[in-house]
Amino acid sequence: MDDVRRMIYGTLAIFVAGILVWIGYLYTSACGFTTSCHKASAIAPVDRTAIPTLLPATLPVSQPSAPPKISDSCEISATDLIGTWVEAKYPEAEPFEFVDQKGLECQGTFTDDIQPLFTKADLWFPGSLACTTCHGAEVRTASAHLDLTSYTSILEGSQRDLESPDVKGVDILGGGDWESSMLYETLYVRKFMPPGHPPELPAGGPVIFAGMPR
Repeated sequence: MDDVRRMIYGTLAIFVAGILVWIGYLYTSACGFTTSCHKASAIAPVDRTAIPTLLPATLPVSQPSAPPKISDSCEISATDLIGTWVEAKYPEAEPFEFVDQKGLECQGTFTDDIQPLFTKADLWFPGSLACTTCHGAEVRTASAHLDLTSYTSILEGSQRDLESPDVKGVDILGGGDWESSMLYETLYVRKFMPPGHPPELPAGGPVIFAGMPR
């Protein structure tokens, strides 16, 4: 027991002595062998760091963003636009005239304004299919054997005789009389198309930008 006690006391004594020696080394390194620490005061004060001064940022002056450009297009419901095109005897290359919801006299074309109503998805309502999804170019498998992918095929009509491709089907444009046409009955009266037509959607369909003011 005495040997163990001596070992413990000896270890503690060595530990304490080591701490005192370390403190004495730090003091003499900084202040020398004096009690006034003159050595430390002889060190020149640090007036700058080794890190270079950063140049002030020179960001460009922000300019206010320009207000969004108001569309130059006219506003009209999709069904009314088709109706004015039909009443104008459905021209293909020539522009047709219509009056938009603001009373502006406008002009539209089949390629830019009418055809997208049949070929573009999400136009009639969010998530709506394009009309050509069911009424595509493959007439044999198309719904009602109706192809809405082009001007020529629209005029070919529906319920086409697959055995006689040169024979036209049923006219869906009513010969230019919009309110007596099959297309008017489907879109405006019964609202069958496009599939999934929400009941809250106006009978005239969505209001879209189309054509240009005259």
